[in-house]
Amino acid sequence: MSFGPVDPRSRPVDPDARTASFPSPSDPGGHARPSAARFLVPALVAAAVAVGLGAYGTVHDPAGTAFNLAGFSSTGAVKSWLASAALLFAVVQLVSALAMYGRLPGVGAASWTPAVHRWSGRIAFLLAVPVAVHCLYGLGYQTYDTRVMWHSLLGCFFFGAFSAKMLLLRTERLPAWLLPLVGGVVFTALTVVWLTSALWFFRTVGVTT
Repeated sequence: MSFGPVDPRSRPVDPDARTASFPSPSDPGGHARPSAARFLVPALVAAAVAVGLGAYGTVHDPAGTAFNLAGFSSTGAVKSWLASAALLFAVVQLVSALAMYGRLPGVGAASWTPAVHRWSGRIAFLLAVPVAVHCLYGLGYQTYDTRVMWHSLLGCFFFGAFSAKMLLLRTERLPAWLLPLVGGVVFTALTVVWLTSALWFFRTVGVTT
């Protein structure tokens, strides 16, 4: 369960391979647990990104709109359809991750599954960026009702968690459960963001471009 490319080294073929470290005098067998300090930078970056986006959206004077595309009736429609496409590709990445981790009964990972996993994550992220630009620049960080509050909060959280995920992919000797956990959190955040925005738009305005 991830969002963003999965490092092949993170695949749980051998769980001990992800937790092994160099031998030390206090650990003759070479199985010392990785220091928690290695997770500090991704956590701090995630917090900085989320808080930074929220702060910008709060102090920025909303412009009402950030962009529009020909063929769409409003920026709200553009935002909703782009968010829906991002969620669709995120689902593709989730399914491909489950296949690579052997979590789909009767379905094995094909040779092209890792490529599908990586590119679906990249496309999903690229589709989510203009949505975030419109939300922050055109609408700002708003909390006037429960739905909007959660949408604003989780929108910022999503990009922070995604940043942490990308940094963790470059980190050696991670616990086998960490990347699937962070990926699942990122996917869940994106899903709730979609539920509180695009789905609400389609139910209120209608499924229209």
